[in-house]
Amino acid sequence: MRDQPDPPFAPEFVPEKPVQESIFFNKELSLLAFNDRVLQEADNVRYPILERLRFLSICASNLDEFYMTRMPGLRRKATLQPTSLSLDGLSFADQLRVVQEQANGLLMAQQHCFHTLRPLLAEQGIEISNTQTLDVYDRDWLEKVFLQDIFPVLTPISVDPVHPFPFVANKGFSIVLRLTKPDLAEPVFSIIPLSAQLNRFIRLPDRFGKIRFVLLERVVVEFIHHFFSSPFVLDASGFFRVLRDSDIEIDEDADDLVETFERAIKRRRLGNVIRLAISHDISPDLQRFLLEGMKVPDCFLFDGLLGLVDVRELIIDDRPDLLFKPAQPRFPERFRDFAGDFFATIRHKDLLVHHPYESFDVVVQFLRQAARDPDVVAIKQTLYRTSRDSPIVKALVEAAEAGKSVTAMVEIRARFDEEANLKWARNLERAGAQVVYGFSALKTHAKLSMVVRREDDGLRTYIHFATGNYHPVTAKTYTDLSLLTCDPVLGRDAAHLFNYMTSYAPPEKLEKLVIAPTGLRNRLMTLIDHEIEHAQAGRPAYIWAKMNSLVDPGIIEAFYRASTAGVRIRLIVRGMCSLRPGVPGLSDHIEVVSIVGRFLEHSRIYCFGNGHVLPSEQALVMISSADLMPRNLDFRIETLVPIENETVHRQILFQIMVASLKDNQQSWLLMPDGQYQRHVDGQPPFSAHQYFMDFPSLSGRGSGLHAETTPPILALAQDDDYYV
Repeated sequence: MRDQPDPPFAPEFVPEKPVQESIFFNKELSLLAFNDRVLQEADNVRYPILERLRFLSICASNLDEFYMTRMPGLRRKATLQPTSLSLDGLSFADQLRVVQEQANGLLMAQQHCFHTLRPLLAEQGIEISNTQTLDVYDRDWLEKVFLQDIFPVLTPISVDPVHPFPFVANKGFSIVLRLTKPDLAEPVFSIIPLSAQLNRFIRLPDRFGKIRFVLLERVVVEFIHHFFSSPFVLDASGFFRVLRDSDIEIDEDADDLVETFERAIKRRRLGNVIRLAISHDISPDLQRFLLEGMKVPDCFLFDGLLGLVDVRELIIDDRPDLLFKPAQPRFPERFRDFAGDFFATIRHKDLLVHHPYESFDVVVQFLRQAARDPDVVAIKQTLYRTSRDSPIVKALVEAAEAGKSVTAMVEIRARFDEEANLKWARNLERAGAQVVYGFSALKTHAKLSMVVRREDDGLRTYIHFATGNYHPVTAKTYTDLSLLTCDPVLGRDAAHLFNYMTSYAPPEKLEKLVIAPTGLRNRLMTLIDHEIEHAQAGRPAYIWAKMNSLVDPGIIEAFYRASTAGVRIRLIVRGMCSLRPGVPGLSDHIEVVSIVGRFLEHSRIYCFGNGHVLPSEQALVMISSADLMPRNLDFRIETLVPIENETVHRQILFQIMVASLKDNQQSWLLMPDGQYQRHVDGQPPFSAHQYFMDFPSLSGRGSGLHAETTPPILALAQDDDYYV
């Protein structure tokens, strides 16, 4: 990689005095609290049973990722800086201890949840059967399946002085065996890694009016004689699962970033074991054998099902009555008014697409039309995460092969997507696209497309700004916003941003767009200060914001100053939140809610009253790719986009934000002590997710929609303290 100038970072926040425990919540504990809220949705009796099972699987997957990506860093800090303090006042050693306790508690809660759901599944005719209780018909059928589909895939590996302990991959699930043989003085220890290509739950033939499954590991043990025939005797067995350190550390001075990442990805597969989970009924000598073989000092003994993430395999399509009613994403009606011409639609006025309630296919078709339009001369695109068979990448390849100028700003440091990103980056290069990997010290997290088109009055730039990734799969479950505009000022700003990302020359001035790391933090701080000035002058002062995480200490202290000055602040923070609301004299006027439900809240929205009570037509409204975290504000390329179109402005503020704040069916209120309580406000039940599924968005409405489809006008309770 060629030499680069140092990027213009904002100064990192350093408290002027020792931080008191009462000011900030610990971000790691806050993330675990979010996963606890996800798990509690598995106990939500309003949800169909298979959807409750899905929440359990999601929580298990999240906790796996927590161990793989966050726990290693905590352990390193606790080892290297045990007495150093985090912002909440805990030493790193104490923080590790508390986090481990909370994580262990969550693991146990997951097992309890599964034990609760299992009989409820059985009541609905879905059972997990014991292999030992199967009748002759089922055993014969299962043995045939084992010999045909399982036996050829598995490889038992015996361990002795000649054969070392085998490598067990990250998230690898295995069986450990102790066998004896009459002519051998010592027992034989063997490992059978279970291939990730095999289903964990094997569905038996439907009989007795039931859907029945058996566990893969139980099937293998049941037919172990096909691996170890007489005179071998199976004395003991157990199951274990491994999680490895999946952090990637990169040398920022590397000559070739791509080659460095390829090596790092290979190293990650060999990462240190961060958690060894073993079935609780394992014999002491097998447990000892695993600890010595994996070279770890301790393990987790589980009385339950290892690898609960796999219960997602039980979510079957042939019981739709046990699932949410399918959501049907709408395609904005306004495109019909222009015969499906995306450019004509956008020229008419800005359009906001609200995913997943409105189809991500809008974005795909926008780029496809650009790829095939002979008047389009250039396409520029950022790519952070997308699917392996991405229609976005296909459209860019098609455009490049058609001779258009295509620039793809690829971020290969998207955790767990690095290999996929490298693969389709090479596909783009082969098609003739210019692929740029960006700064070595800055991660490109901004989400935007830029299409330059030759029209009668000259070149016109069309831009797509998004709060989420160009990923058609996650777009079905993540709530995100897509702004399509041909505002010439935003077009110029987007061009400057792409030039910055490809040439490393920061723009001298942007007219409307604000970006990190050069100005986004300062812009938000300035807007907060303006609300403080409004409050001090006796004018209404309000801030509404929606994000995934709020842990930046500088922004949090600014919110505290604003609250002390009388600014009314309502925050929707899905996950980590280090801000402590409701503390007298510090955050009396701050409310924090977390929405956890059918869809994953992912959009980032920032609203400022501008001297008026929210919601207001005079408010300043922005969408962003950035959460309020130091990494987003100081160490990433991010965008903050002002919303000026009247309809889009009203849609975000009066529809999306009001509905989200009004929600009392899937919202949790953060209390001053750090606990979350389900938000019960005494008002009629209202679900923001259901509202968005039921009614079309404001900016996507076309002339063909009838009056009865107009969304009802939403209002927040007038006795709310925030209206006093």
